[in-house]
Amino acid sequence: MRRITAWCLSAALLLGGLSGCGTARQSTAQTQAAVSWSDMQPTDSVDLEYAECFSVDHYDGGYSLITVKDDARYLVVPENASVPDGLDADIVVLQQPLDSIYLVSSSVMDQFVALDALDSIALSGTRQDGWYIDEAKQAMADGKITYAGKYSAPDYETIYSADCNLAIENTMIYHTPEVKEQLKKLGIPVFVERSSYEPHALGRMEWIKVYGTLLGCEDKAEKLFADKVDGIVDILQKPAAGKTVSFFYITSNGAANVRKSTDYIAEMISLAGGKYIFDDLTDDTAKSTVNMQMESFYAGAKDADVMIYNATIDSELQTLDQLLEKSPLLADFKAVKTGNVWCTEKNLYQSTMELDELIRDFHTVIADGDPSTLKYLHKLS
Repeated sequence: MRRITAWCLSAALLLGGLSGCGTARQSTAQTQAAVSWSDMQPTDSVDLEYAECFSVDHYDGGYSLITVKDDARYLVVPENASVPDGLDADIVVLQQPLDSIYLVSSSVMDQFVALDALDSIALSGTRQDGWYIDEAKQAMADGKITYAGKYSAPDYETIYSADCNLAIENTMIYHTPEVKEQLKKLGIPVFVERSSYEPHALGRMEWIKVYGTLLGCEDKAEKLFADKVDGIVDILQKPAAGKTVSFFYITSNGAANVRKSTDYIAEMISLAGGKYIFDDLTDDTAKSTVNMQMESFYAGAKDADVMIYNATIDSELQTLDQLLEKSPLLADFKAVKTGNVWCTEKNLYQSTMELDELIRDFHTVIADGDPSTLKYLHKLS
């Protein structure tokens, strides 16, 4: 069987996905009469509160068109429905059910867990020990999800053997365009998510509506998002506390890595009632962070009321002594002297559906709330 699979894989790659094997991958029972794309008009659209980088338009017959800003368009075709005739060449067809997904963008996993749709993911671009989401880690331990290689080096045979019908990538895939092309040759459509480009923090979380569309559970996705926003309305409506906050980590060469003032973390600090200490830090690059020499960081952040150490990139800290080992200069900072230094938990960057909880945590430390309620921050002793 493995030898036959390998032969099919080679044939599919050589023939651009049009061999017998590739055709089998793309064939889905279609009972609905073909429709013409030029005759189809949107009936309504998904309401968006914060997200700006995607839209979803609905069409008669259960079709949905997902448009990702500055990237691509995807037509979600219902199970047993035909692909419309005359479809624009740039539109990628995603035929439901999408139930054997190769998930490479790790930030998406938490949204699938929230939708109770983990069983639609067959393959992971992250190894079991790389997951901080318990459900994903357990699914891989149980053999329900298989590691199939990272974005730049996928295991094509494993992916093909799993009858994969969708790969979900982030924009890192554009650094290896040959991978995207090979997946396409195998008849596997690639969806590139751009949630990290959302200008509003809650816009990132609103991408759950995209996955609700892909999986046929839009109502559930919309309710989940609405409940998340409703849960922090009390914080969003409170007046700002006026305290300044720095968010950073120390790099291996001794620089301070800080967020630009336009980054979503800076905005979340503002939503939580604080004021990001670097309120005018921008440059012409697309990066969300800036490396500052310690002298510059000292000048800009030494008087911050609250310091938050970002352990999602660096190692997690437990004590002020561990922080000062990274840079003794930090001993002069106001927040260090007053003991108002906090550290993020390592699992934060994968917890996409918990941004509301992070806003609540930020508010707690800014407003001198009860630290026992914290979920993604802890105080350095």
